[in-house]
Amino acid sequence: MEYLSKSANQTENIAKEFAKTLKKGDVVLLSGDMGAGKTVFVKGVCKHFDLDGVTSPTYAYLNVYGDFIYHYDCYRLSCGEDAERLGLTDYFNGDNICIIEWSENIEDALPENCKRVTIQKTSVNERKIIL
Repeated sequence: MEYLSKSANQTENIAKEFAKTLKKGDVVLLSGDMGAGKTVFVKGVCKHFDLDGVTSPTYAYLNVYGDFIYHYDCYRLSCGEDAERLGLTDYFNGDNICIIEWSENIEDALPENCKRVTIQKTSVNERKIIL
């Protein structure tokens, strides 16, 4: 499915709808340039589960919301081995939902059957979201 978002609020709403399809064990890969709205999308997913406090985990690698949403930022990792060494892959396919920004950096450590979300900037405020 493809959506056009004209604001951060619309991106969150698209993500809230997407979150209805998620179940424990899912791994979601978020793709998009810096500033495309990946963290905004995670905020929307978390809102569906009545969770807040979402921030970019760039320097922490991983933020956990409500003990079951695991939000990764792998921007500073160079390979799957880095993720494995940090213990980040230990949570894949568990009793949680993993959402990974910059997943292409750890592609060789990702499980099969991940869900993919691509966010493309089409203008200053507009985004094309492909689920």
